[in-house]
Amino acid sequence: MGKLDGRIALVTGGTTGIGFATAKLFRDEGARVIVTGRNADRVIQAREEMGRGVEVVTADAARREDTNSLFVRLSRDYGRLDVLFLNAGVAGFAPLEDLSEELFDEILNVNYKGAFFTLQRALPLLSRGSSVILNASISAHVGMAGTSAYAGSKAALLTLAKVASAELAERGIRVNAISPGPVETPIIGKLGLPPETLKGFGERVRTRTLVKRFGG
Repeated sequence: MGKLDGRIALVTGGTTGIGFATAKLFRDEGARVIVTGRNADRVIQAREEMGRGVEVVTADAARREDTNSLFVRLSRDYGRLDVLFLNAGVAGFAPLEDLSEELFDEILNVNYKGAFFTLQRALPLLSRGSSVILNASISAHVGMAGTSAYAGSKAALLTLAKVASAELAERGIRVNAISPGPVETPIIGKLGLPPETLKGFGERVRTRTLVKRFGG
């Protein structure tokens, strides 16, 4: 028997990287897993790779209508949630003087606003004893140049976790946040940075961690 036998788990942004690996682990531990992603091609690929026990759906965390449709579907098909992993996120880096409003809004809309309203919509489905995990980042703890919007969005998740934990304790719902260090995931390649810039940024991040390396 797995640790999650009979449980229902939702992983947002679970078609790549940490979310993808987490969804597979939940599946292997016996959970019925619902995974969301906003890239249609990657949704199809993840669906094929995940196999049975995992439902992969197209939903953009930044779009309220997508979130609403997702929870209509979850309410109809499952009726409850036991595990919610708020993992969907985007990254973008620029110095303070160069950060555009467009990039700022994209990062905050996905990383914080998306997580907030996904959690809000999930509340009626979360059963007593259920667990909510928010995926923050080491960036929320260590000031690194060029990360103002990204780090700010992740710091907001840490605060949300504290507030939600206080509000949901009486309902028996656990709320925790994790702050991964640098991990080699597809999001790194989506930053739009020249290779030499990306290499330099990665080196700065790596040297700010105790183990001095990227996770894999």
